[in-house]
Formats: sequence, C-alpha cells, structure tokens
Amino acid sequence: MHFILKITFYILIVTSVVTCKAQPKTTDAVYTYKVGDRNGIGKWFLGREIAHVMGYQAMDWLDRDSREAEENTSRLIKNMDLESEDIVADIGAGSGYHVLKMAPKVKQVYAVDIQDEMLNAIQVKLDNEHLTNVQLIHSIEESTKLPVNSVDKVLMVDVYHEFKFPLEMLASIKKALKPGGEVYLIEYRGEDPKVPIKEVHKMTEQQAKKEMRLAGFKLKKNIDNLPWQHCMIFGIDI
Repeated sequence: MHFILKITFYILIVTSVVTCKAQPKTTDAVYTYKVGDRNGIGKWFLGREIAHVMGYQAMDWLDRDSREAEENTSRLIKNMDLESEDIVADIGAGSGYHVLKMAPKVKQVYAVDIQDEMLNAIQVKLDNEHLTNVQLIHSIEESTKLPVNSVDKVLMVDVYHEFKFPLEMLASIKKALKPGGEVYLIEYRGEDPKVPIKEVHKMTEQQAKKEMRLAGFKLKKNIDNLPWQHCMIFGIDI
C-alpha cells in the first residue's frame, strides 16, 4: 500500500500540466478528444487515453534503489540480447537509468528525451562514468529526431503510453530502424489489476498490438519474465 501511495504521489505532483484544448484534425484521423481519466490528457488513440508525461521532478523515483527488485531491470537488459556492435536508442530515456546499463555492452546508445533537464542529468552521469559512446538527442512530440536507418534496437520503458503523437512517433522510429531492427516495448501490464500502477499508465498486449500494427509493426514475442511489465518485441511488418 505504501508503494501504491508513493507512485500516486509522484504522478500527481510531477506530471506535466497539459490543458486539453480543441485540436486540429490529424491526417490519419486516428485521434479523438474527450474527458477521461484525471491522469490522462483527454486525447485518445484507438480507444486508449494518452497519459500525461512524467516530469523531470520524478528523477529520484526513476533512480530509486528499489527499482531493480520491483522491475528486474537486469533481466530486461538480458532480454534484449545486446551485442557489442549494436546501436541502440532509448526513447524517453529519462534520467538515463537504462542508458548506463546498456552503454558498456554496445557500440553506441542514443539517449532520446523531450526534457532538457533529463538530458542534462544523463550527461552528468556519463561524465562521472567516463562513457563516451552515448549521444543525447532532444526529441519533439512528433519525432524522435533519430537519424534514418541508424539503430538496431529501440527501447521504450514505460514511456510510449505518454506519447502525445504516438502514430507520428512510431513512424519516426520505423524510419530510424535498420533492416531487421527491433522495438522493445516495455509497459506495465494492463491485464493485471494487481500491478500497482494507475490504469492510464498501463497497457494490454492487445492494445499494444493494435497500435503498433497500424504503424506497420508486428509482435514477434512477448517475453513474460518481468514482475509487472510486458516485454514485447516488435519488428517491421514486411
């Protein structure tokens, strides 16, 4: 119960405030707008309400000592089967928690985030660890800003459900992937009511497949070995 209250506190306090106003029509007409969850932005994608972005003020929570035990982050990294020549992008890298775990194992990591404060925090950690194979990228709401055909693997940990323009972001990711590249979509399991996370911050496998399919991806595997999260591996649907 204490952990649930703690998460609720952080989400309510550090969430970026977004006012839901009249929005222009998208080219694909896939977004709708209506009042929903207090933790959502009032914008919906294929029946799922998009969550508010967690602000940089939650950096301490992202780096909490209990995260390994709660999420088994070491196992997640093993699930990625990283190779020394891999070029990996961490989309929504936050404070760099996963970036620092991956960097020693691969050729290069792109640490992508929309908040300058997060990127600045990552740079401090890189300097402290003397890591030189990480490139910081300041993304925007509609694009990762990754180079075309540049990455072997993309990691998104508990961030995709906060994308204000998920279809546009997925299109950007698709362009950035090399042939045979993979997307590792990590989201809290929406099917499991025991996972102590707000519903708008969870996703079901079915919903993820529906959204990814629209963007041209197919589910290759869902590795069911994390305590609370899906570890879904997507490839480009050729």
